[in-house]
Amino acid sequence: MARQKQYIESEVIEKAMNLFWRNGYETTSVRMLEKEMGINQFSMYASFGNKKGVFIESIKCYQKKARVELIEKLKNASNGTDDIKQYFYDFIAFSKELNSNKGCLLTNTINELGEHADKKIVSEILEFATKVRASFVKKLKLDSSKSTETIEQQANYLMVALQGLSVASKMFQPKQLEDFINGTFTNL
Repeated sequence: MARQKQYIESEVIEKAMNLFWRNGYETTSVRMLEKEMGINQFSMYASFGNKKGVFIESIKCYQKKARVELIEKLKNASNGTDDIKQYFYDFIAFSKELNSNKGCLLTNTINELGEHADKKIVSEILEFATKVRASFVKKLKLDSSKSTETIEQQANYLMVALQGLSVASKMFQPKQLEDFINGTFTNL
């Protein structure tokens, strides 16, 4: 008879997500995961396969959290470009969760792993980025004076700006970040 799990997977994955978010993928060891998650290596591997499996589930947990706290708010708003600007401010608050300047887990991962990133990890990140960009396009389309080409260019610009904001949020002061956001939207 198989032993019943003594933990809730979603809870231990959230703990792992926060550890990866603070330390990065490469720096986070299996021992660190065991300690943070409160489960042993055998249980971790039985549930998630390996460290990469824990990380992929952590990315999914992060995406779910971001979807609830950021993307749903953006989708439900109706002020076009102003909604995207608010998303940028909300993103800063989200990235500083628990008073630590962690930036974006997804951006941090791409910066850390770069061209050597596992294809499954990259696929998860790109899928999420595509959803964010689609939300930006939808909001930009509320301005009927913008051509399709302009909307596409501005959505690309905003995605690159968001990545820059993610990195900047880890080290710059609130006033500097606010100036960056204001400058970004002045250029639209």
